[in-house]
Formats: sequence, C-alpha cells, structure tokens
Amino acid sequence: MYSSVFGGIILDPAMMVIPIDDHMVHRGHGVFDTAIILDGYLYELDVHLARFLRSASKAKIVSPFSQSTLRSILIQLTAASQCKKGTLRYWLSAGPGDFLLSPAGCPSSAFYAVVIDEDFYQCTEGVKVITSNIPMKSPLFATMKNVNYLPNVLTMMEAEEKGAFASIWVDEEGYIAEGPNVNVAFITREKELILPLFDKILSGCTALRLLELAPKLVEQRRLKSVKTGNLTVEEAKEAAEMMYVGSTLPVLPIIAWDDKPIGDGNVGELTMALSDLLWEDMVAGPETQRFPVPYM
Repeated sequence: MYSSVFGGIILDPAMMVIPIDDHMVHRGHGVFDTAIILDGYLYELDVHLARFLRSASKAKIVSPFSQSTLRSILIQLTAASQCKKGTLRYWLSAGPGDFLLSPAGCPSSAFYAVVIDEDFYQCTEGVKVITSNIPMKSPLFATMKNVNYLPNVLTMMEAEEKGAFASIWVDEEGYIAEGPNVNVAFITREKELILPLFDKILSGCTALRLLELAPKLVEQRRLKSVKTGNLTVEEAKEAAEMMYVGSTLPVLPIIAWDDKPIGDGNVGELTMALSDLLWEDMVAGPETQRFPVPYM
C-alpha cells in the first residue's frame, strides 16, 4: 500500500489503514480508479490516471501531487509488490481533519493506493442479468468515479437475490445506461456494435478502447458498424448479442435479460471476437497501452 499520510510505501498489512477522520471515510468525499496488472505490465495506466484526475476535479479535490508524480508512485508501488497479475487501485480524498461536513478542516488531500493479487481471465461463459429497480445516479455523480457506490452495491445485491449475475440500469428517459460497475454493449441483428452514450454514465476506459479496436471487425466485414447511441429497453432486448465491458473482464457475454434469451441464448461469436481483440491488446498491445513494471 502507498499512503501520503505516512509518506511512503507500506508492506506490513497491519499498517495498511486509512484514518477514520478522513473525509472520504465519513463523508464519501473521494474518488478512485483502477489499472490492470497483467504479465508484469500495467495496462492503460495513463488513461485511467487521466480519468482519475478529471473525477477529482469534479469532486473539488486538489491532488497533493502532480500527475507525473502520481504515476511514478503507482509504478514504484507495483514494482515493490512483486505482483505480476492483479489490480492496482488508488484513491484521492479530501484528507484527514475533523468530522464536519465541509472539508475546510482538512489541511491537505490524501492519496492512497493498493495492489491486489487477483487471478482474472478471459470470460467465455455467459451470464444472466436483470433490469435494476434501484435508481441510478444523476449524471454529475455517474460520470465521476467517486466512492459513493451504495446504489451500485444495492443493485448488485438486488440481482444476486434474484439469481442473476448483475443488473442493467435504465435512465429516466427509458434508454439503456450501464451495469453496476461496467459498461454494456450490444450487437444488433444487422451486426452493428452499439454502446450507450457516455453523457450520463461513466466513460469506461475499456469501453473506449473497445470502440477503438472494434473497427478491425468492420474491416473484416464481420461487423457492419461501430457507434455509440441511445437504445430503448425494447430495442436492446432485440439485440443479437449483448455483453458487459470492463477492466478485468474485459468482455463478459450476457445470454439472458429478465429471463428472456438474448439472441439464441448462447454466447455470441462476435462477442468473443471483440473479447479476443481486447485480450490480445492487454497481453501484447502497443507500448502506448502497456507499461513494463520495473521489478527489482
């Protein structure tokens, strides 16, 4: 773990703590982000870090360090962890201080990071989802990756209680939004890849990368087009294929929604083709996407 409160990297688990008077703990005034560690490389660290600082700006939190210093700390922490496959998670808070609502009593913001050894793999099995009854966040909070994840937790619990893997949020206009902590994508019967617009939801880094890579399937004439747009529930449920898109998945096939099969109810061929594109990018993509961790 790294803690700006302690001023360095912590290897003793007993010391991996956050002060209870931190404004992030008792008021939810904090933002976070995640990067993948795969085969000793950090995947899309820079795009995640840029989003992290955009979220901090929206939350009116000023980082105690520059972007380059944050990047250096994260790389050094990953190297010290010796983790070759897992996740690098980091938080920026208004910092420790008093227990009041205003952060005025917090002398300085705080930066925390932790490396988690996780075994993830390319998903090949399909899952079932439901439409969530839990109200989704307003655009201001949905487009910022903040620590207030109670709606996300409740919608996940709702799905699990109904025997589903997770859920789908629908906005107040009846358009598809996102999953509890992932984006969602569809392939129409006309072989168009469509992702919901990002104006009211989090712009997932993996989803954005998918939009960059998917035109390869258009060139191969396997897909007709790639785009973002509004989809009603009725339109979405008529899709030929459906999937979640997120960092550790990177693509998770969805085969049923509200007990109705998506397409023929099997994992789609194009879904797996898109998964292959992302997984290959994670394993052997360009230097702009993968940074080699300088392990000692």
